[in-house]
This record gives sequence, C-alpha cells and structure tokens, in this order.
Amino acid sequence: MPRFLISDDNPAGYKLEDILAVIRADVITKSAKIANDERPEAQHVLANNVRVLQLLTEAIDLARDSTRTLDRAFGPAHGAPRIGEAV
Repeated sequence: MPRFLISDDNPAGYKLEDILAVIRADVITKSAKIANDERPEAQHVLANNVRVLQLLTEAIDLARDSTRTLDRAFGPAHGAPRIGEAV
C-alpha cells in the first residue's frame, strides 16, 4: 500500500510531482546554507546537490506529463485507479 501517493487505499495521498517538488525545495534550502563554504567537501556536496536538483526537476516534469496524460484520457482522478488494477 502506498504510504504517500494517492491510491485507492490512500485517497488523501499526494501526487508524485508534489512530493518531489517539496523534496526539491528542501534540497535548495540545504544547498543555500553551504553555497559559500569553500571547503572541498562542501563544494563536492553542493555539486552533488546541483545534480540531484536537475534530476528532481526532470522527474517532476515526467510526473506532471503523466498526470496531464491521464487527465486528458480519463478526466481528473476521483479515488479509483484510472489505469491498472485496483489492489
């Protein structure tokens, strides 16, 4: 059973893109705190965070595209799965 995402068992869950956007905002906040730290370790972590942010943005775009595709094909979600099997 999904703990965070919308499902038939969790109708109050979140869309994937919404969870990823919150995580991205957290990474941005944490990255800002180390942006001026010139130590090599901090700069290494910052560089990794920049890459993570790129990947999160790509994942958010993909999740939004899936939501738009399902909305166009089946209308807005109302708790029941629009594709696949209900578990």
